[in-house]
Amino acid sequence: MLTVILGLAGALVYGAADFLGGLAARRISALRVTAVGALSGVVLLALGSLLVPGRWSWEAVLWGGISGVTGAAAIALLYACLAIGPMSILSPLTAVTSAIVPLTWGLVTGSQLGVIAYPAFALALVAVVLVGFVPSKEAVRPTLAGLLMAVASGTLIGAFYILIDQTPDDSGLVPLVVNRSVSGSIMITLILVLAVVAAARHVRATDAPLAVLDGAHGAPHGLAADAPAAAGTAVAEPTEGGAGTRLLRASAAALRGGWRGGFWLGVGCGLLDAVANIIVIVGLRVGELTIVSVLTALYPAGTILLAAVVLRERIARLQWVGLVLALAASAMLAAA
Repeated sequence: MLTVILGLAGALVYGAADFLGGLAARRISALRVTAVGALSGVVLLALGSLLVPGRWSWEAVLWGGISGVTGAAAIALLYACLAIGPMSILSPLTAVTSAIVPLTWGLVTGSQLGVIAYPAFALALVAVVLVGFVPSKEAVRPTLAGLLMAVASGTLIGAFYILIDQTPDDSGLVPLVVNRSVSGSIMITLILVLAVVAAARHVRATDAPLAVLDGAHGAPHGLAADAPAAAGTAVAEPTEGGAGTRLLRASAAALRGGWRGGFWLGVGCGLLDAVANIIVIVGLRVGELTIVSVLTALYPAGTILLAAVVLRERIARLQWVGLVLALAASAMLAAA
């Protein structure tokens, strides 16, 4: 029962985090959101590790570090596909994939579950699909790029669960601290490299767009029009320092401009994601990987509900059916 409660709680918090991440990615790009989220998350996890002490070991650091690499790629792809949209289709697709990967791993490695658990898993996966299904002719169709990013993100998220599950039981929050530190370092490095490359292009041609760093690439039409202001496109100004000075100033401008619109959304996203990770690692310690991963995959419910309230996206009847099936699957797993 406790495992089921933790799995559902993790799903709701993940859903809220991904909703904020999708909104932030429309303003400051997926890479920036991931970096901001990783840094805010690691601060929270570091403070939490003082309250929940854990043993530092090479296993905890190794698996935590590898999960940080996969997690950075997974979250960047997730926020990128949510920014492209539609959120109500790509989010559940990512979730289903993220559940199938650890579920398959658990069954292959010999997880022992009750007979009722297997139909519950099937019901939960159907629920995830229905929650995100929009039966409307006016619904926006996802692009091939969005679909591919969603599947890749889901696969890497599933790998994250498997890797974290390999960490020692007495490691506490150590694997998550290492995970976020590695993830944040990767994202910050990528942003710096891309900023320098984009600034170098501006030195050669001042009207070249920073499509990699702004939120306009693949964004909905209403957002694309505001991209130059949101991205803070750097313009090389006449200086006495030559090309090198102009390059440094353009790099700083490229990094500085686009942070204003979505910075706090990214911070909130990172904090919520860190809380969800804590819930999940506790669930993995007290329960089965298969149950935790499948229930956590129901996070689109949180995303969809917030999208309905904030963005006024309509919740269809089949989505309500999906929510009911999710509750039924949770009750079955609790009884398994």
